[in-house]
Amino acid sequence: MARILIQTTIPPTPDDWHVGRFSLLAEHLRGLGHAVTARDHQPGADPVLLNLADSDFDQLWLLAVDVGDGLSDAESAAIRAFHARGGGVMVTRDHQDLGSSVRALGALGRAHHFHTVNPEADPARCCRDDQDTAYIDWPNYHSGANGDFQVVKAEVEGHPLLAETPFLPAHPHEGAISAPPGARVIATGVSAVSGARFNLIVAFEGEGGRAVAQSTFHHFADYNLDPRAGCPSFVSEAPSDRILTDPRGRRAAERYFQNLAEWLSP
Repeated sequence: MARILIQTTIPPTPDDWHVGRFSLLAEHLRGLGHAVTARDHQPGADPVLLNLADSDFDQLWLLAVDVGDGLSDAESAAIRAFHARGGGVMVTRDHQDLGSSVRALGALGRAHHFHTVNPEADPARCCRDDQDTAYIDWPNYHSGANGDFQVVKAEVEGHPLLAETPFLPAHPHEGAISAPPGARVIATGVSAVSGARFNLIVAFEGEGGRAVAQSTFHHFADYNLDPRAGCPSFVSEAPSDRILTDPRGRRAAERYFQNLAEWLSP
């Protein structure tokens, strides 16, 4: 079993996406037998991140929930070194510029497109998809309400990341990702607003450890697995309860967590 670090990019902040809002993910991985450390970012020089390459962690699940200043240059370099020495890494973010501190993570950062940093190459995609939340700009692909779940299209037939994973949790404004050289798109979704297809999962299997870029951290959040868990006060959209009434959604999400943990440490 793997030694997994679940790490946010903000200090402990009760009314934000702190690591406690990803407790169901951590509990599920522990239930599978993995050794899980879940923590928020320590302001200044975070000692765990700075020493990651020399640690005994096998995997880093990086939940980039900052507004652009979550990781220092030294911390980004340490994450790159961890990946280069064979560590498995999952990097996820959200809409617009949320999580854009991942931009300095080399190829793993280049897979993520933001509003002001590394926008999508096609100008036609640099526009609002979700129209309801006026204060959130592109990229903001609307796959459904929080508490709902979306159909996943496999772009690589039989990939182990998608074993028994026909669905992922939905979110009203997912981020944008693509596959840099040496990576490939594993799964896509479809906007419930525009019908635009967008990337959900990008996998890296080249130099260094295996890695994944994920379109939104809401695929892993308690609120999206069980809306009764609550959310920060700045979340304004009404949630769905479909994931509570249809067990297929939660079951598929938890199977994806299992697949990801197994795949990152072959």
